[in-house]
Amino acid sequence: MKRLLAALLASGFFSGAGWAQDGGVWLQVEARPTLNQAQARARAYAGRFDAVSGYALGSGWYGIALGPYDPSEARRLLEELKSSGAIPGDAFIADGGQYRSRFWPVGARGDAPGAGTATSPAPQQAAQPAPEIAEETSEPPRETLAQARAAEAALDQAARERLQTALRWAGVYDAAIDGAFGAGTRSAMADWQQRNGFEATGVLTSSQRAALLGAYDAVLEGLGLEAVRDEEAGIEMVMPTALVGRGDVEPPFVHYDAKGDVAARVLLISQPGDSRRLAGLYEIIQTLEIVPTDGLRGLESRSFVIEGTDDSRVAHVEATLIDDAIKGFALIWPAGDEGRRGRVLAEMASSFRALPGALEPAVLPADDAPSVDLVAGLRVRRPLREAAGIFVDAQGHVATAAATVEGCGELSIDGQSGATVLVEDEATGLALLAPAGKLAPRDVASFRTGAPRIGDKVAVAGFPYGGALPRAAATFGRLADTRGPGGEADLRRLDMRVQPGDAGGPVLDMGGAVLGLTLPGDRQADRVLPEGVALALDAETLVAALEAQGITAQRSEVRDDQTVQTVARRAGEITALVSCWD
Repeated sequence: MKRLLAALLASGFFSGAGWAQDGGVWLQVEARPTLNQAQARARAYAGRFDAVSGYALGSGWYGIALGPYDPSEARRLLEELKSSGAIPGDAFIADGGQYRSRFWPVGARGDAPGAGTATSPAPQQAAQPAPEIAEETSEPPRETLAQARAAEAALDQAARERLQTALRWAGVYDAAIDGAFGAGTRSAMADWQQRNGFEATGVLTSSQRAALLGAYDAVLEGLGLEAVRDEEAGIEMVMPTALVGRGDVEPPFVHYDAKGDVAARVLLISQPGDSRRLAGLYEIIQTLEIVPTDGLRGLESRSFVIEGTDDSRVAHVEATLIDDAIKGFALIWPAGDEGRRGRVLAEMASSFRALPGALEPAVLPADDAPSVDLVAGLRVRRPLREAAGIFVDAQGHVATAAATVEGCGELSIDGQSGATVLVEDEATGLALLAPAGKLAPRDVASFRTGAPRIGDKVAVAGFPYGGALPRAAATFGRLADTRGPGGEADLRRLDMRVQPGDAGGPVLDMGGAVLGLTLPGDRQADRVLPEGVALALDAETLVAALEAQGITAQRSEVRDDQTVQTVARRAGEITALVSCWD
């Protein structure tokens, strides 16, 4: 080992070639559960090495680290020192994100690792095996696999779920948070160990758990996450109180505005209402400037979720109909800070609690869309009508409702004018359009033929506000019948409320496959459908019309149910905006 460290010294590794003035990484050699133990271990390492630092890790643990080093050299040094016995076998590379207040060297100041310029970490003398501390402060040797399993078995349910949550946050786990350490959790643990320079046993030692949880908690430092009880809104939830403070009350919102350098905002949503007013609020919120237009949207009978992102911000809005009140919140966060945003959002959502009371209702239209002029801020040329269509192939051909294209002097698809009508069938209510030029859809529909199950959950995508929103919005309901109200075999009856801008859009199952095309109403002019009932042209008729035009339709035979957010995103990708001009 003396020869090893002498070689490292001669190679210039400790003299500056491998040293990282900033952006470096650390070799975390140990973690201890008490400050006294950690100080003793840091003192022992400092007798062998320069550049020894100690940092609080959170959760009551303290880490001892060497460095920082250049990332390209750190892994080589880690393996060499571990193989020589100069540092423990479970030492690992840390990026410093989990380090909090600094406790070593004694008297050192500053909580940000690497904030100052460190000196070269040369050994002070020929290295010995990992330093030992005096008997009165010595700890048991590194945990064996059996000891790690025993320590893990002592964890309660909450601690086990928290560990799975931290693994998910670390990007190695995507299964249920259930506290059951099955094959998925074991694989995630092994993946995390391998990424951090440990032996991949699939069982975390006590110090490895401390390092993982310390990193998980470190991103929340300085945010002031505390429960806020807003009696006026009738909402209690955790908020980043160091970043936002209560501002104006403008029903249905209570504003919590940024009070520092971080451009974060929170809106509490509160007003009396029913499902109709919930749907109206869902549409209006999408027109707000603070909610970027690019992102998923999903509306169900008693709740909605809206997400939007652009180069400057990420917005998440959710609201639920609870008894006779609509309660929810919006989190607006700067773009590029997903680690903290995701944690804050999870804390807010999990702590949300509706209290009695609500803000007085604002004057918000529950049925009618706000003027496009007001949304855009300018008077613009408006089409005769705008509705939805379905991208059916990669060339940009679109299926839509025949009523959408009736009497049009000009047609456009997603803003590209000059589209032509290939088929306009009044009997089925179907029209097929060809784009004027090259048009690359985000994705194309995959059709599920055959009779779907009555009562299945379905989604309809469309443009209730036309061109005011560049992405289709999804509304969720149920399949009421596999035939029309008059027994029509080529129709599907839906138990849901659709708007004129939804006509021509896709009806999707929860696997994301298209079951049909939304029609604007009953094909017989002398019949009016009751409210909450909609009709769709079935997928078989659609596919036959496409094949008659030489268009090969994609088919989906296997159904794999997805989340509401995933289906809403899929709906937005295959739905086109069809505009009719005079």
